[in-house]
Amino acid sequence: MIRRLYRLWPDPRLLARLWSLTAAQAVLQGLLLGLLVPILHAVVRPEPDIAEATPWLVLGTIGAAVYGSLSVIADPVGYAAGGRLAAQLRKRLMRHVSTLPLGWFTANNKARLARGVTADVGDAAHLAVVIGNPIITSTLLPATVVAVTFAVEWRVALLLCAIALAASWTLRRAARVTAEAEIELERASADIAGRAIELGQAQPVLRAAGHADGTPRMRAALDEHRATYRKGMARARRPFFVYTGVIAGGFVAVLALVAGLLLGEHVEVAEAIALLVLAARFLQPLGNLIDLVGALRAMTNKITRIEEILATPALPVPTEPVSGIGGPDIELSGVTFTYPGGEAPALRDVSVRCRAGTTTALVGPSGSGKTTVTRLIARFFDVDAGTVRVGGVDVRELDPEVLLDEIAIVFQDVYLFDDTIENNLRLARPDATWDELHDVARAARLDEVIERLPAGWDTRVGEGGAQLSGGERQRVAIARAMLKRARVVLVDEAASALDPENEAAITRAIANLGADPDRTIIVIAHRPATLAAADHVVSLDAGRVAESGTPAELLRGGGTFARISRQSERSRHWRIANRG
Repeated sequence: MIRRLYRLWPDPRLLARLWSLTAAQAVLQGLLLGLLVPILHAVVRPEPDIAEATPWLVLGTIGAAVYGSLSVIADPVGYAAGGRLAAQLRKRLMRHVSTLPLGWFTANNKARLARGVTADVGDAAHLAVVIGNPIITSTLLPATVVAVTFAVEWRVALLLCAIALAASWTLRRAARVTAEAEIELERASADIAGRAIELGQAQPVLRAAGHADGTPRMRAALDEHRATYRKGMARARRPFFVYTGVIAGGFVAVLALVAGLLLGEHVEVAEAIALLVLAARFLQPLGNLIDLVGALRAMTNKITRIEEILATPALPVPTEPVSGIGGPDIELSGVTFTYPGGEAPALRDVSVRCRAGTTTALVGPSGSGKTTVTRLIARFFDVDAGTVRVGGVDVRELDPEVLLDEIAIVFQDVYLFDDTIENNLRLARPDATWDELHDVARAARLDEVIERLPAGWDTRVGEGGAQLSGGERQRVAIARAMLKRARVVLVDEAASALDPENEAAITRAIANLGADPDRTIIVIAHRPATLAAADHVVSLDAGRVAESGTPAELLRGGGTFARISRQSERSRHWRIANRG
C-alpha cells in the first residue's frame, strides 16, 4: 500500500517526510522501552544503585525529548499534508484527462471522474495521513520491540514472532472478508442512489399515481441494502473476534513463558518485568491494526479507482505532429470503426469527401452512423481501419490542439456554463471585440434572444443553460462557433425537436454559418429547409453509405433521402395544421 501511495502522488516527498518522522518516532519508542532493562537491573534489587541507573535515565530523558520534538514537527506536517496531497493529485488527474480521447467522456466516465476528483482524491489524501501513520507505528514499533527482546531473552522474542505471524494471517483474512463485504455494500448503495434520484425526478408522476412515498424498486433497494449491511457486519465480526483472540491468547502465552523462565531462574525479576512491559507494547499496536482494516480497505478501493483513471491510455500523439493544415476539406476513406466495448461496427468501409467551403448534410435513420462520422472527424476516437483527413492531413498526424482549434462543434444537447451570455460566447475567443460579438449574434439570430432578456448580454443562463430554451441555447452555440472562426464546423441535429420559429431561426443561422467560403460545414439534420441548403447530402444506413449527391439528385433518385424528405414535409404540414 505504501508503495502504491508513493507512486500515485506527483510529488511524494511530503509523504516521505511525514512517514519518515512517524517511522523515526516508532523506532525511537521501541528503543526507549529497551532502556527499561538496565534501569530495572539497577533499581529492582535489595539495595537500588541509583548511580548505575543515572546514565540510562539521562539517555532516556534525551530520547524522550527527541521523541517530543519529532511529535511537534510531525503534527503540523501531518495537518498540511492532506490538503497539499489532494491538490497535487487533483492536478495530476486533470492533466491526464485533458489528454484522453473526447470519446472517453461518456456519462458513466464523467461520473467516475467527478467522484475521483472530489471524494476519492480527498478521502485518499486524508486517509494516507490519518491511517498511514498508525499503520507505520503499528508495524515498526512491534518490530523494534522484537529486536530489543532478542537482546534480553531469545525465547520470548521467538514467541512474539510466532504471535505476529498468526496475527498477520488472521489480519489478511479479515481484510479479504472486509473487502468483499464493502464491494457488496457499495453496489447496494449505488442502487439506492439511483433509486433516490429516480424518486426525486419522478415526483410528479409518482404523486399522480398515488406513490409519493416511492416506487416498489426503491423500497426493494432499501431492503436489499439493509440485508447486505447486516450480512456484511456478520461476516466481518468473525475474523475480528478471531484476531482479538490471537492477541489475547498471545499475551497469556507470554505471561506463561515469562513466569516459567522466572521460576526456572533463567531470567531475573527485573528482566521479567521488562519482558512483560515489552510484550504489552508489542501487542497493543498489533491489536490496533484490526480497527484500521476497514479504513485501509476503503483507501485501497479509492486508490484503485484513481489508478484506473490514470491508467486510461491517452490520445496517441506522433513524435513530430503536423502543426497546421491547408484548406478545410474533409475526407473519410475506407473508414471502419467499432465503439470500445461494442460488438458490431458503427461504420463499415465509409468513404466521404467534403470539399472546402461546402455544406454537407448527413441523413439516415437512428443508429446509422451519422454522429460517429462527426466524432471521428473531431478525433473523439481513432478509426479501426481507413483514414480521416482534414486539410489533406490524417487527423492522427495532426497536433491535437491544432485540430481542435480548426473545429467547432454544435451539439444536439448544448451545454452552457452558469455565466452570462457574453462570457459563454467569449469562451471561444476571449479577446473578441464588441463589434465581433454583435456580428456573430446577429448572424446566429441570437440578437433576437438578447433583446428580450431582462439583462441582455449580462443575463446569466443558469447551470447548463437551464434559463434558456433549447432553441436559444442552440443559437448561443452557433454564435460561439462563428466567433471561434473555426474552418470546420460540425452540427449535430441542431434543429431537432424545436418549434417552427426556432427551427427557422436555427436553419437561417446554419446558412449564415456556411456563408463563409473558407468554412466547411457538416450538419446532421432531417429538416427539409436545412437539407435544401446543403451543397451535398450523404445518406447513411447501418454504418454504410447508402447514397450521396446533391439534394436535387437524391430527390429524383427516390431513395432514403427522398423518403426522409417526404416524411419531414408531411410532419411539417401536420404541425402547421394543428398549430392553426
